[in-house]
Amino acid sequence: MTTQQIPVVVLAGFLGAGKTTLLNHVLRSARGTRIGVMVNDFGDIGIDAMTVAGQVGSTVSLGNGCLCCAVDASELDEYLEILARPASRLDVIVIEASGLAEPQELVRMVLASENERIVYGGLVQVVDAAEFSATRQRHPETDRHLPIADLVVVNKADRVSEDELRNVHETVRGLAGKAVVVDARHGRIDPELLFDRVVPEGEIEGQMSIEDILYGEDGEDAPHAHPHAEYETVSLAAAAPLDPRRLMAFLDSRPEGLYRIKGFVDFGAADPANRYTVHAVGRFLRFYPEPWPEGEERLTQLVLIGSGVDAAGLRKELASCELNGSQDAPDEHGMWGVLRYVQRTEEEPDES
Repeated sequence: MTTQQIPVVVLAGFLGAGKTTLLNHVLRSARGTRIGVMVNDFGDIGIDAMTVAGQVGSTVSLGNGCLCCAVDASELDEYLEILARPASRLDVIVIEASGLAEPQELVRMVLASENERIVYGGLVQVVDAAEFSATRQRHPETDRHLPIADLVVVNKADRVSEDELRNVHETVRGLAGKAVVVDARHGRIDPELLFDRVVPEGEIEGQMSIEDILYGEDGEDAPHAHPHAEYETVSLAAAAPLDPRRLMAFLDSRPEGLYRIKGFVDFGAADPANRYTVHAVGRFLRFYPEPWPEGEERLTQLVLIGSGVDAAGLRKELASCELNGSQDAPDEHGMWGVLRYVQRTEEEPDES
C-alpha cells in the first residue's frame, strides 16, 4: 500500500506581510492536526508564547502536538528528514520562508527531495494589501515571485478601501496567472485550504473545540468574516471507470481558481489491479497507484477545493471522462499520460 505522505507547504512573503500571523492562526486552528513548522528566518520570530531567536538547529515542542525548528536553507533536507520520521507523527509541514528568501529555491529543494514520506503541498505567497504598491517598488522581485505561487493571500484586506482592494486583486491576478487569490484579515484563512484537518478522537466534526473557545471572538484574530466564504469544496463521484486520456485533459485544463484536488480514481480495464490516489496543488500533480482494498466498491471519488469554481461545470466535465460501455474502452497507450505523474522508486529504471 502507498505510504501516507506529508504535504510540505512553503509560506512566503516580504517582511510585514503577515506570514507569522497567518502561521500562528493555522497553529491555533490545528486542533488534532500535528504540524511541523520550519522557520527559515533571522531575528525574533514569535510563534504564540514561544519565541524562536537564533535557535538554529533546535526543535521545540509547541505544546499542542506541533513542532517548530529554526533552520538555515542549507539544512532543509536534514530537518525534513527529521520531521518526516514516523515517530513525529506529523500531518503537515509548513516552511516559513525568510522575508528576503527566494521562494522558488525552497520550492525547488522540496521538489528535489528524495524523501518518499513527503510531497509538495504548494507555495503560499502572502501580500500586504495596504503596502502592496510600495512593496513592489522596494522589492521588484515581487513580480517574479507571484507567478510561481499556487495560492496568494491578500492579507490586511480590512485596511484598504473596496476600490483599493479591487485594484490590488487585479494586479495580483495579472501577475499570478492561475494561482488562487483569497483575501484575509489578520492572517485568517481556513487551514483546510492548505491541508486536511485531522479530527481528534472523541471530537465530532464541526463542533466547537477548546481552541474555538479560547480564541473564538476576542482580540485581533476574531472572525470578522467567516474564512469559508473565500473558497468552495466540491465533491465528485463516478461509478463508471474513467478514461485516462480524458481525465488528463480535464486535469491539464483545470480552471482558474481550482487550488487542490484529492481522492481516488478508477481507471477500470486500463489498470484493473490498482486504484490511483491523486494529489494536485496549484500546478503540481501526482498519482499513486495502490492495489484495490479487498471488497471495496470501485468508485472514483474526488474532492476539489478552490475559489470561484463552477461546481456544476466541474461535475459535467468529470462525467464526460466516464467510460460508456465496452465500445468506449481506453486505448493501450491511454495510461501513458497518467504514468508520467507517478513517482518512480529507486528500483524502477528510467525509461526516458
